[in-house]
Amino acid sequence: MTLAITNAHVVPVEGEPFDGTVLVTDGRISALGAETAIPDGAQIVDAAGRWLLPGLIDAHVHLGVWEEGEGWAGQDTNEMTDPVMAAARALDGINPREQGFDDALAGGITSVNVNPGSGNPIGGLTVALKTYGRYVDEMVLRNPSGLKAALGENPKRVYGDQKKTPSTRLGVALVLRKAFTEARNYIEKTNKSNKDGEYAEGHLVNQALVQVLNREIPWRQHCHRADDIATAIRIADEFGYQLVLDHGTESYLLADLVAEKGIPVLYGPLIVSRSKVEVRERTPAAPGILDRAGVKVSIITDHPVVPIEHLITQVALAVKEGMDRDAAFRAVTINPAEVMGVADRVGSLVVGKHADLVLWSGDPLELRSRALRVWIEGREVYTYDQDTSRGQVLPH
Repeated sequence: MTLAITNAHVVPVEGEPFDGTVLVTDGRISALGAETAIPDGAQIVDAAGRWLLPGLIDAHVHLGVWEEGEGWAGQDTNEMTDPVMAAARALDGINPREQGFDDALAGGITSVNVNPGSGNPIGGLTVALKTYGRYVDEMVLRNPSGLKAALGENPKRVYGDQKKTPSTRLGVALVLRKAFTEARNYIEKTNKSNKDGEYAEGHLVNQALVQVLNREIPWRQHCHRADDIATAIRIADEFGYQLVLDHGTESYLLADLVAEKGIPVLYGPLIVSRSKVEVRERTPAAPGILDRAGVKVSIITDHPVVPIEHLITQVALAVKEGMDRDAAFRAVTINPAEVMGVADRVGSLVVGKHADLVLWSGDPLELRSRALRVWIEGREVYTYDQDTSRGQVLPH
């Protein structure tokens, strides 16, 4: 069965907007354009001139591991019993029945990257997911999609309170450097003792870090202050891995350096108070500054710090503060898809990619617009009834 969404104002992200049709066959985009022919027997959805975009992507959330309204019972973001938790997996703590997944669909978000928290210098492996499914394994886009680490206030506070290393910024950096040195030594020892170059079993921490050293997955570095960003770059240069700056609150102060190094920034959350010293320089103008400097920038909610359905609200705010509109759409579609390593399947409307589609009532950057219908891989998963003003996630 082919699905044809007709009479839509289509924003493909990779390509110029057009008024026309998108065809979906077997869960993937099979054709799109202003003059696309509709095959006989196709299921037709008349968009009536409304906006059709790829599903939005939030590359930094704690969806399902930090459950809203559940207190300690739903708090699984940080295993703060050891500074180096590289082998811990966000995958193992996600509850796909958490309300936040429904909120994501209502906000037009079809893919996310779920991260462990920032209480540890090395927090664990991240996972890229779709936002609809019965159990987490069927939602996975890529696992692991990165390894989360943290610099700055959070880890030094956690372990300083425990009266153990690290309790300072230099201590946090030392933990990272020691872990990578041990992993590099592990590679050398394994290669000497194993003709096939396979890594010995039982070294889960080293095996996780080896994926970073081999540039198989990115190092997702939580950091805010410019000095912490400089430390992140310094350590990445020392060990040669692929660095991604998560939050990067003061990254716009070093925009030229970040751009020169080719480091992506996942900026946000934007609509929060200045809750601690290291975020006092946060500004909604930062995404635009970074983009104009040549940085690949994404906008994130850090859900539930900002509720995930307000991702598009933050995008509108960034545009209000000077970000180019097209760049803003890229910041919640193709840019995060590339950082997560899933841009071959999601992030834009291109023939062959997953048919993750959102039909908006109007321009998504107009705050009165809302997601009316959401499809993931061609299956409708959410609908909003304008007559009753109620949204509904369809049965799994």
